[in-house]
Amino acid sequence: MNFIDHGKGGLPDVLVPSQCTVPSPAPGEVLVRVAYAGVNRPDCAQRSGRYPPPPGASSIIGLEVSGEVVALGEGVTQWKVGDSLCALTNGGAYAQYVTVPQGQALPIPKGFSMLQAAALPENFFTVWTNVFQRGKLQKGETFLVHGGSSGIGLTAIQLAHAFGAKVFCTVGNDDKAMACQEVGADIAINYTTQDFVEVVMENTNKQGVNIVLDMVGGSYMQRNLQALSLDGRLVQIAYLQTSKVEVDWISLMTKRLTFTGSTLRPRTAADKMQMATELKQSVWPLLEAGAVKPVIYKVFDLTQANQAHALMESSVHIGKIMLKVAAD
Repeated sequence: MNFIDHGKGGLPDVLVPSQCTVPSPAPGEVLVRVAYAGVNRPDCAQRSGRYPPPPGASSIIGLEVSGEVVALGEGVTQWKVGDSLCALTNGGAYAQYVTVPQGQALPIPKGFSMLQAAALPENFFTVWTNVFQRGKLQKGETFLVHGGSSGIGLTAIQLAHAFGAKVFCTVGNDDKAMACQEVGADIAINYTTQDFVEVVMENTNKQGVNIVLDMVGGSYMQRNLQALSLDGRLVQIAYLQTSKVEVDWISLMTKRLTFTGSTLRPRTAADKMQMATELKQSVWPLLEAGAVKPVIYKVFDLTQANQAHALMESSVHIGKIMLKVAAD
């Protein structure tokens, strides 16, 4: 099969088309002929050598796909050959075929194309487990997400809005602010001209927000604590700046704050299956009703994965960057 090789790692130009043997599904896995694959920040981190795959996972980059089931591993009961699905993979998505644990796959939402479906798993699993399972966002609460125009950001905005929260986000320009407001952000904060702590306080009666979802780290850490309300929750999912910074943690006690976070890829198959079950029950109806949808910025051919990574790292995009693997 064709796949994208990242060799020993480095800049985006290390990504080159190559060939390898089609993988065989292990017990409990399905083999998927890939239609589309999503491009995500962890892919770039793996390519550059900063995010190696966990033991037993494919060394091929890529964490989400849509496609057709072409073979079943022993003991698979949830899917049959010929089924269409989208899935959170443990790696291996930048290829014509990928194996996936059966519990990490979900049906294509009604009315969705293969392209739209492939844009769902990584962002929706990530937002669901961090904002709703760990952050415990509730109707009527206030929520701040950094990187609002990213795939994660736009997903978090839409889901928080759909579940009845007031949503703040940070962005780098006015076009990104408009895009976030169009999908449900109540207040979009341009971090190049505004201080997000000041804007939050002005719009919450100086109480702060209940939850912050942060993927920036660095200089945002102290300010996140300042922006949180009593009993607020800071959920950390990445560090685009740095994870090493001096912080005054006194507000952790005085505000009774909770600081948590997670990485998705090393979670167990049972954990991911539970996320998938909850998504199917609580989020798939929103997708099928048109209340929530993926925002797709650009689609590249699989052979152009290097260009897709360069675009991802430029941060000029609004929404998802996708790879087309199979011909329509």
